[in-house]
Amino acid sequence: MPNLEFFRLQTRIEVLSLYPRFSSVGAEEVELAAAPGRVLAQDLPAPETVPAFPRASMDGYAVRAGDTFGASPGLPQYLEITGEVLMGDVPERALGSGEAHRIATGGMLPPGADAVVMVEYTNEMPDKTMEVRRPVAPGENVLHPGEDVKAGEVLFPAGRSLRPQDIGLLAALGVTRLRVHRRPRVVVFSSGDEILPIQDKPPPGKVRDANAYLVAAQVAAGGGVPLLADIIPDNFQALRTALSDALAEADLILISGGSSVGTRDLTLAAIQDLPGADILVHGVAIRPGKPTILADIGGKPLMGLPGHPASAAIVMQVLGLPLLARLAGLADLTPPRGGRVMAQLSRNLAGASGREDYVRVRLREDGDTLWADPVLGPSGLLSPLVASHGLVMIPLDLEGLNQGEMLTVRLFT
Repeated sequence: MPNLEFFRLQTRIEVLSLYPRFSSVGAEEVELAAAPGRVLAQDLPAPETVPAFPRASMDGYAVRAGDTFGASPGLPQYLEITGEVLMGDVPERALGSGEAHRIATGGMLPPGADAVVMVEYTNEMPDKTMEVRRPVAPGENVLHPGEDVKAGEVLFPAGRSLRPQDIGLLAALGVTRLRVHRRPRVVVFSSGDEILPIQDKPPPGKVRDANAYLVAAQVAAGGGVPLLADIIPDNFQALRTALSDALAEADLILISGGSSVGTRDLTLAAIQDLPGADILVHGVAIRPGKPTILADIGGKPLMGLPGHPASAAIVMQVLGLPLLARLAGLADLTPPRGGRVMAQLSRNLAGASGREDYVRVRLREDGDTLWADPVLGPSGLLSPLVASHGLVMIPLDLEGLNQGEMLTVRLFT
């Protein structure tokens, strides 16, 4: 008899609200070069001020701004060139009234200077004087100490995924090592007597294990460490043993197949037989992806994914990657890769009554307009997924979306 719990579907928002019960994985220390994409395990304060000294932000001449007031192309001000600041050097002498020093971008301003005249607005004369044809204000074309970063300020909070530009700033501050969360270790299973290893030629009735490789690739793109496990047959003891063994090394277990209602649905029974198992979700109000399981096994999450490849991939995108982000310590459960763009829908789309409907779309530019073309096909096919750039969501309280409507496309990771 079907398990009626399956028909008490939970919404996507209700599922996401369960994720705070799972703790993020532990921390480790890494070299700065290994930190891109890693998630900070603690707030990171600036160890020093940047810039540490006043620097020219343009090529030109270091001056006292007051000496340039009133300068114009028809009535230039004349200054005496009394020195030059070489890159990486400390100026040898202070700047006096009516004087200028040649300086390149990034050079240290000499004492007494408070501005830089861009070289385009000057004309150097043979007698070491120069014309200034445009006035500058105090501080113009100068980077002041602490203008970029002040010592002690929090550069990045805990839970931040570090981007390349973040790494550049940390390098400028001399940060060589960081404390970050470990990458979550994710054991990926496929289950079913019909599943074969990908190197085997499947006879009629059998299929290769595409799901495990697809899901593992999504895990890697989402910042986790995928651990591909052996295929589990439709056998209660085999399922229970494999899941129990995986708990020793996994921060998250993902298993595809065996989560739908049927006489051979052994996954739920095997999960329930594990010590400390708590089934949180069995059925989600989304299409595709209704037969999704979420369980808490002694504090570790297990997610049962649908058996159809497209369904498994979409559930991973919508629910699996946010769970991975939670385990990785991200403050924002939006996965660090992927993103969202706005596009116009190229045709009418009907929704799934009572469920959030996720439709694969391909993006297409036409002039200044970005269009989202639906890519339709059964959830058992992979080619529509490959042809797509992302997903459009039809809310569960809408009957559909209209052609020409501007909407959000969730890009695949």
